[in-house]
Amino acid sequence: MSQVVNIPTLDTLAQELAAIQQTGSKRIALLGSRHVPITHQQLIEMMSYALVLGGNHLVTSGATGTNSAVIKGAMRADPNLLTVILPQSLDRQPRESRNQLGQVIHLVENTENDSLSLGEASTICNREIVSRCQQLICFAFHESHTLLQTCAEAEEQRKLVTLFYFD
Repeated sequence: MSQVVNIPTLDTLAQELAAIQQTGSKRIALLGSRHVPITHQQLIEMMSYALVLGGNHLVTSGATGTNSAVIKGAMRADPNLLTVILPQSLDRQPRESRNQLGQVIHLVENTENDSLSLGEASTICNREIVSRCQQLICFAFHESHTLLQTCAEAEEQRKLVTLFYFD
């Protein structure tokens, strides 16, 4: 049985090298699944904490799981370097995350999406998040269609995309 191996193009390698060598702060989007084991949440929290300590501005969405861990780590490091863009209004967010979101300095609500399903609103929200960043770090399952679509769209926009799979 043969295995297909994707070999990065020279253009892709040059883009990744430029991103690694870039000095100064970057705008990095961190997105991921709501259903994340606690150990993974702790790792994501540490990563976001370290990225903010490094002077990077993080952009994420608001919810439980991955996004909550990103918010927690970034808030501990420097709340001014975190922007949270909600797919809908704050009132439409899970009750358990509203208290955390209420402490975020740079919180963007998309109340015009309240009439949409969460999936539709999340797709629009993820596009906005990607448009505001230079790099996307995503934590997903192989069945996380919205997140995988977001990664594909970010790559089409020539953003540096790092995708971690939970499964």
